[in-house]
Amino acid sequence: MSESSVPSGVLLLRDIATEKLQAWFGGHGLQVEWHPDGSALPGSFWGEPEAGLIANTLHVRPDTPVQSALHEGCHWVCLTPERRVTVHTNVGGTALEECATCYLQILVARTLEGVGEARMLADMDRWGYSFRLGSAGAWFERDAEDARQWLFDRGLISAENAPTTGPS
Repeated sequence: MSESSVPSGVLLLRDIATEKLQAWFGGHGLQVEWHPDGSALPGSFWGEPEAGLIANTLHVRPDTPVQSALHEGCHWVCLTPERRVTVHTNVGGTALEECATCYLQILVARTLEGVGEARMLADMDRWGYSFRLGSAGAWFERDAEDARQWLFDRGLISAENAPTTGPS
């Protein structure tokens, strides 16, 4: 995906303070490696400027969409330790793990100044996520209990529906 194919209005990493995002991922053992605008992004499944993932490193640029960085990073957080060390570009996994990743990225977005839940849901819709109920928001509010439970069972979210901060 080229920058010109990033949907209009999608929030980019250059538009937010990223320290809290980097700290949250770092608390789980995921490093964020920054690359200059226009450079190749190793491990990008969708192509630049979408985030890339190789082993324990999330590759991003300032023009990477926030939702892409959160999605790929949350994918990594959801992986077993064995899968984390071997992941390269395509995370794979089950449909439920994909849904859990989407759910977690929304919860993490809540904690980021300048992002928030509503903006993340809107950007997921702009990017083209499709859910049975027609939108990311409808899915999150009415059809995501299995994803929430999956995350809770693995200690990735608290009973209060907040992302955990320590190693998983």
